Amino acid sequence: MSAPYTPAAPPTFPPTSTAPSQPPPTEAVAQPPPQSYYGAPPPAQLPFPNAFSSTGPTQPQAPPPVSPQSFPQAPPVSQPPFSTAQVPPGPTQSYGGPLPPTQPSFSRPLLPTSQPSTFPAGPPPTSTPSQLPGVMQPQPPVSQPSPYHSGPPLTSTGFPPQVGAPPRPPFAGMQGPPMASQGPPMASQGLPLASQGSPMAQANHVPPTQPGMPPGPINASLSGPPPQPGMQGYPPQQNGAFGQVRGPQPGYTGPYPGQPNYGAPSGAPAAAPPALKRLDPDSIPSPIQVIEDDKANKGSEPFTTGVRGQAPPLVTTKFQVKDQGNASPRYIRCTAYNIPCNSDMAKQSQVPLAAVIKPLAPLPPDETPPYLVDHGESGPIRCNRCKAYMCPYMQFIEGGRRFQCGFCSCVTEVPPHYFQHLDHTGKRVDCYDRPELSMGSYEFTATVDYCKNNKIPQPPAFIFLIDVSYNAVKNGMVGIVCQELKTLLDYLPRENPDVESNIRVGFVTYNKVLHFYNVKASLAQPQMMVVSDVADMFVPLLDGFLVNVSESRVVIESLLDQIPEMFADTRETESVFGPVIQAGLEALKAADCAGKLFVFHSSLPIAEAPGKLKNREDKKLVGTDKEKSLFQPQVSFYNTLAKECVAQGCCVDLFLFPNQYVDVATLGVVPTSTSGSIYKYTYFQASSDQERFLNDLRRDVQKQVGFDALMRVRTSTGIRATDFFGSFYMSNTTDVELAGLDCDKTVTVEFRHDDKLSEETGALMQCAVLYTSCSGQRRLRIHNMAVNCCSQLADLYRNCETDTIINFFAKYAYRSVLCSPIKNVRDSLVNQCAQILACYRKNCASPSSAGQVTMENQHTKTQCTVLSYKYYLLMIKYLQCFCHILHCAHSLIFTYIFLSLFLMSLPVAVRNSEERLSRGGVYLLENGLNIFLWVGVNAQQELLQNIFGTPAFGQIDPNMTSLPALDNPFSKRLREIIESFRAQRSRYMKLMVVKQEDKLELIFKHFLVEDKSNNGGASYVDFLCHMHKEIRQLLS
Repeated sequence: MSAPYTPAAPPTFPPTSTAPSQPPPTEAVAQPPPQSYYGAPPPAQLPFPNAFSSTGPTQPQAPPPVSPQSFPQAPPVSQPPFSTAQVPPGPTQSYGGPLPPTQPSFSRPLLPTSQPSTFPAGPPPTSTPSQLPGVMQPQPPVSQPSPYHSGPPLTSTGFPPQVGAPPRPPFAGMQGPPMASQGPPMASQGLPLASQGSPMAQANHVPPTQPGMPPGPINASLSGPPPQPGMQGYPPQQNGAFGQVRGPQPGYTGPYPGQPNYGAPSGAPAAAPPALKRLDPDSIPSPIQVIEDDKANKGSEPFTTGVRGQAPPLVTTKFQVKDQGNASPRYIRCTAYNIPCNSDMAKQSQVPLAAVIKPLAPLPPDETPPYLVDHGESGPIRCNRCKAYMCPYMQFIEGGRRFQCGFCSCVTEVPPHYFQHLDHTGKRVDCYDRPELSMGSYEFTATVDYCKNNKIPQPPAFIFLIDVSYNAVKNGMVGIVCQELKTLLDYLPRENPDVESNIRVGFVTYNKVLHFYNVKASLAQPQMMVVSDVADMFVPLLDGFLVNVSESRVVIESLLDQIPEMFADTRETESVFGPVIQAGLEALKAADCAGKLFVFHSSLPIAEAPGKLKNREDKKLVGTDKEKSLFQPQVSFYNTLAKECVAQGCCVDLFLFPNQYVDVATLGVVPTSTSGSIYKYTYFQASSDQERFLNDLRRDVQKQVGFDALMRVRTSTGIRATDFFGSFYMSNTTDVELAGLDCDKTVTVEFRHDDKLSEETGALMQCAVLYTSCSGQRRLRIHNMAVNCCSQLADLYRNCETDTIINFFAKYAYRSVLCSPIKNVRDSLVNQCAQILACYRKNCASPSSAGQVTMENQHTKTQCTVLSYKYYLLMIKYLQCFCHILHCAHSLIFTYIFLSLFLMSLPVAVRNSEERLSRGGVYLLENGLNIFLWVGVNAQQELLQNIFGTPAFGQIDPNMTSLPALDNPFSKRLREIIESFRAQRSRYMKLMVVKQEDKLELIFKHFLVEDKSNNGGASYVDFLCHMHKEIRQLLS
């Protein structure tokens, strides 16, 4: 929450200190004794110091501790506010400690009323130990294995899965029919990449030495001496996912020994291949070392945004941001911070020009939220021509009486009440008193002219619509929802945690008919009204349907107690869905307010009503050209309904609990178009899924949200926004309409050239979001960003931000799948990645041998090469979370692709391959949807006792969803790590215990993305070979 900001005389700012202060007090966690490492050398500095807070229940109503920071000092008069020089990004100060499981209140700092023109000054920002993964610790040498990591690493055939074991019921992220794909490319068709193996990767794993031969060299190539006796080639592989293999290309060798000769005529003997060296797995690129290096280099000092064109730290790095004129990377990240000066260069590089914008992104406690500026009835100052809002890029001229727009160069008169003199450098003397003149992000209080129908909006409302059909009652969903809402209604979003929330609530239950409830405070018992005419939906009551929680608490609690009892013996199996959305929409229209619908639904809506659906599940279409029809809505009714919801500012969040096919592609149209969310709990069981569902519901209800939002992105002359990706609706080509905009939603914007750009002036963009706050106040949130322009490809590649490129390609792939076969989308991503690397090699790379692919920056080399490979697997593995991918942020997209695998005895990150698993180790794998705890069959009894409370491997319960709270350092630290993972994600991740050689291990291996997948996906090594072949063909 922010107090109205009124300018006054310029304050005197104290020097900003960057010295770290003491970290906030946290609950101490006992450090494990040296022997608790079970033979492994104790790391010099654990990635998990005693900075983890208690995992007990938090108080969502209480605001997080905010350390107000002093407003940035004015630079010397001789120094411009934005430097056009290329400087390396400085190291940043980390902020640590896991976030609480529940969503905290996001409050805005109050400006002191006694000093309205000054920004709050406070102690220097705190520095707390970083979260997992921290700096990776070296593992013990092979000659001295840790008892927790005993035994040599296994090959991919070390422990085969149980043949014929039935699969476990699908869980989040693995639901639906398996997607068909073709096999990997022939490894012999490509050449190995020559890259220096990372010391960290080599420390993590030493590959087993083949009999009679020394370990392979780091830079392996096809040229060299023949293999030593006992050396094995690659295993036989089928036709790859990149189309049928046509045979060896000119200048390339034939298949490896043991592979079929696809290019030879039928029955013809294969030619003897030349001798090849084995490709060392540790020499190929891995993102682990890049991530750790970025944490070490950029995680210790604050990241200041005053330098134009400065690339931020990676999304995996914890750092503090100081706003000095450009928006924080938490709000805006660009694919490149040096964009090409002309369209020809942009087309040649194949690097997409885009920005991922998260307008209401949450900030850590040591960063100040955007200040709120109130210009009174006159409203914000804007350019007369392009309507850009006042920002640091405006240049004041003629003694301050006019300003020149930085976006369109138009000159506009300064209103008399906003006039201020200029100093000798041409800056206003109150520049650093006004956030809109010196900061990259801020807010304006909107006047009535910015309100719909020129009326001040009413406070928003939340309506809970609960399915009470047979399946919903039987699986326990109805009782769980009603019980949780009694507590959750006390934590509705609010701007000031010290006051009650202004949000009103209403309740509806439904099966084939709808039941509306009157919970007016004056009633002794709630009243139910039934609407059976679902073909023409209306709201039977106005007074008493939407009420204040504090006023009607007794009646609401009585209703929530009665609902499970009323429908406990129901035998109604059919339900409706379209009329349910219509009912909530009509209620908001009657109340003349915006709001959000929380729909809890369990089955395909087959009852006779508008929006009725049929079961169109057809597994025969999977893998064919008609597969795309499965991802398209089967009726147009929901598209029309979504448009009506957006016009009213009605956001829909959908919670699904299906036991069979439910057609998410059709039901998800309304949530996707209204900027809502979809949560799916297939085969919901209260005993195992209740914790995940309740945590998702709590965070969804409590998180910061804006309603009836409208976003527009303006750019400087030379580029323009041409395409948008996300969960929203657009009635024209410029305005993005978001019925509900919460702190997790992002909008991806693609830019194209329409003229040449200047290296001197750079390029500017401004994102303006008009929305209604939780209190009903209309506001404008502004984010500004300035980037450099370049005429050399080397400058472009040097400042690429690959996290944002990955995010852009994920959303591009999602939209493409709706109208193209998955294989075509996958091949398109592979081809674009190959073109990016080929362009770099041709124009920027130093001369190298024919068997090498080199890039100047290891970060670019690693992630650009892995990029398309991971998306190749993403198209198969994550079809069920496409709707979530559409609007999720960088960190979650990164987690989906670069799955994190950790050895728990140290803990350190290891490469995501079965070869890295030890039969005596315990590993943790996070994929953004679930957390897998893999336990080796030879794990020591002491280790099992410390984690599970039992020394026997056979007594571990694979169905447990939470670890026992044992009183030992290892158990406490492991549970802290799991909670820290969950706190970093927008959705609760279910814990799944995987015992080696158990049937659930088949699912676990599916996420070892560096290995060849069971459905034919290529291994990482094979894919790199294929990429190198593609690059060679493009260069030739």
